[in-house]
Amino acid sequence: MAYIYGNRYQSDLFPQSIEEYVAQDDPVRAYDVFVESLDLAKLGIVLQDVRVGNPSYNPKAMIKLLVYGCSYGVRSSRKSERACYHNVSFIWLMGGLKPDHKTIAEFRRNNKNPLKNIIKQCAELCIKLNLIEGNTLFTDGSKIRANASINNTWTKKKCEEYLVKIDERIESILNECDATDDSEQNAPSLVKLNEEFKDKQVLKSKVENIMKELQKEQRKSINSVDPECVKVHGRQGTHAGYNGQIVVDEKH
Repeated sequence: MAYIYGNRYQSDLFPQSIEEYVAQDDPVRAYDVFVESLDLAKLGIVLQDVRVGNPSYNPKAMIKLLVYGCSYGVRSSRKSERACYHNVSFIWLMGGLKPDHKTIAEFRRNNKNPLKNIIKQCAELCIKLNLIEGNTLFTDGSKIRANASINNTWTKKKCEEYLVKIDERIESILNECDATDDSEQNAPSLVKLNEEFKDKQVLKSKVENIMKELQKEQRKSINSVDPECVKVHGRQGTHAGYNGQIVVDEKH
């Protein structure tokens, strides 16, 4: 069976003007006409054709982007910015303008109340033009796992229970410390040599005997506590031990 393959190197031409990017019956044209018919002064948005400084984007273009974006399911200013580069209907609506996400977010933040009224009027217009039904809405939901453990969800009861456990654990740790000190009262220090090795001659003699054992047995190492054990390398790491082996014949 044959397949249809794409070819991104195939030469192709877009229409010569952005006006031809969308069909005459494309719904985006209704949003364009709607915003163009708005009286921005009554909505509290002042147009300033003469102003000092760098020119800003036409407020009507920004309103078109935000209103059409809402109808298109685009809420993020970053996604709106991306749509101005990649979505043909957005490119047509903006006339090729490509404001960055910071500009989009700032315009939305500075014109919240006018945008509320505009979006409300736009919804009423879409209902009259049969672009949306307006009287029946369907909602669906999906549980999304948060990037957090449920163990980090705290309530007053949980806090009280943990405080009790913490107090009990503190008491237990202190008791363990006392018990350990009592049991180690006569034990040697962990940072000092045992009493028998304080004498350098005794320590030297001990080391010399170990060296003799190594030479006698022709071994690379020896354990002074259990001379028979060797270094064993296993899953738990390297430790002193034995390599136990069992051999059987085919009958037994």
